[in-house]
Amino acid sequence: MSPTASPDTPRRPVGQVTFLGAGPGDPGLLTLRAVEVLASADVLVSDPLTAAAVRAHCPAQVEVHPAADDGDAFVLDEGGVLGGDGGAAVSRFFGAVRGGKHVVRTVDGDPGLDGRAAEEMLACAQAHVPFQVVPGVAQSVGVPAYAGVPLRAGAQGADVRFVDANGLLPESAWADLGACESTLVVRTVLGSVPSTASALVNHGRKPETPVSVTLEGTTTRQRTWCGTLGTIAAELKSAKVLPSPVSAPVNPASNVIVVVGEQVEHRSSLSWFETKPLFGWNVLVPRTKDQAGALSEQLRGYGAVPSEVPTIAVEPPRTPQQMERAIKGLVTGRYEWIAFTSVNAVKAVREKFEEYGLDARAFAGIKVAAVGETTAQALVDFGVKPDLVPSGEQSAAGLLEDWPPYDPVFDPIDRVLLPRADIATETLVAGLVELGWEVDDVTAYRTVRAAPPPAETREAIKGGGFDAVIFTSSSTVRNLVGIAGKPHNVTVIACIGPATAKTAEEHGLRVDVLAPAPSVHALAEALAEFGAARRDAALEAGEPVYRPSERRPGSRRKAR
Repeated sequence: MSPTASPDTPRRPVGQVTFLGAGPGDPGLLTLRAVEVLASADVLVSDPLTAAAVRAHCPAQVEVHPAADDGDAFVLDEGGVLGGDGGAAVSRFFGAVRGGKHVVRTVDGDPGLDGRAAEEMLACAQAHVPFQVVPGVAQSVGVPAYAGVPLRAGAQGADVRFVDANGLLPESAWADLGACESTLVVRTVLGSVPSTASALVNHGRKPETPVSVTLEGTTTRQRTWCGTLGTIAAELKSAKVLPSPVSAPVNPASNVIVVVGEQVEHRSSLSWFETKPLFGWNVLVPRTKDQAGALSEQLRGYGAVPSEVPTIAVEPPRTPQQMERAIKGLVTGRYEWIAFTSVNAVKAVREKFEEYGLDARAFAGIKVAAVGETTAQALVDFGVKPDLVPSGEQSAAGLLEDWPPYDPVFDPIDRVLLPRADIATETLVAGLVELGWEVDDVTAYRTVRAAPPPAETREAIKGGGFDAVIFTSSSTVRNLVGIAGKPHNVTVIACIGPATAKTAEEHGLRVDVLAPAPSVHALAEALAEFGAARRDAALEAGEPVYRPSERRPGSRRKAR
């Protein structure tokens, strides 16, 4: 009998290595193809800068390894094992590939231009290990773009040269770079910038040639300094970012991207990233954890770094029988209306529906009201289109203004279901009763104070480490002060409405920003306008632009 497997015999899966460019630092610069590939990773080997960003797109069970700390490539030894100076952590990668696993090796930037990925690809090719390449945004391309330095502008700057000066360049290389007129994009470390500038001048470049130096490019910690080849060393010392005999505020070994050439002069007009209204601001978002996402995303769009700190935990009611009767009443036609006053109320009813095997079809024949756009969207996500959303103020009072009075001719049922929190105000209930409706006020969930945040977060709150705090309700004010202490007086306080602002003032806080409308979108927009006005005022006065946390005055000025 032949030992050859029959056509029906399952073939052993064939693994491979994917070399994937993760971009220069901004998680939003991951390509669609990169996200798709990461979702199929069995083993992840990641460079440090983008490790967290790529991990977020991998399966929960992925095996994670850091790339070699010293930057050495992992290589295949004579026995066919991926190892090298990176150590034992990578010694089983080849075995994983032979076992059918997908090893994804992510590179900060682009595999063909950044790091040591090319050597690793050659090692795989020599050992006949299947691999593929997913390009990414190279650091030498992405960082100048975020710094507002176009590498080409029409005919000017048509010749661009990319230089890796982290290694020791021979004298002939410096002579070539000094003699040419190309725009240079140089990868180096902060401490080497003065010597790089001197080498270019010594080999023929004009001292007045414009230069930009960008640290931590494409992240919200990005900083860019400009000067000329003759002045850039003095500029960095004046900015106190180069080490001195007394202190070294920035690690001189930090990687930077240096652009040399006339293109740098465009930065004054094209600096779009570092001029965002809240660029680099650390903003505390004290909210229910599962409700902070949209607000945090909007803040990131303004250049801020949001920190979500739960101050309220949502728990089921102590006695579930009331909600059980309410859901039964919905199905049996007890109610004409159901009114949702929060996303949590929608979530509580939805969870009960799922518990009983129901879906959005159970709302058939029932009118649905939502207190505002956010709650309405939660209903739409559930498959329910609200019949009533306030046309004016998005609050209980606004909902009452549009709510129709009970009419026994047109309303066969006079009862409204109101599922809400255990500590909700009576405004809506009283208003509906006044309009002639009977109200079943049901506790759908309880709000309790969350556990205190970590000690470092509490210290940052009380010590002025945050530039702003956003309060979206009176309870977030009370709970944050209760679990973490009162924010420092340099911290900008932003409140969603007058009631929240009043609570903040009662706790000794000075409100700087008040949203023009009671929505988180309007609140974030108002904070951005405040930050922009603050920045413009500093520039008009010829002063440096500081974040609130970078100053420690005795008191804060009022909002503009």
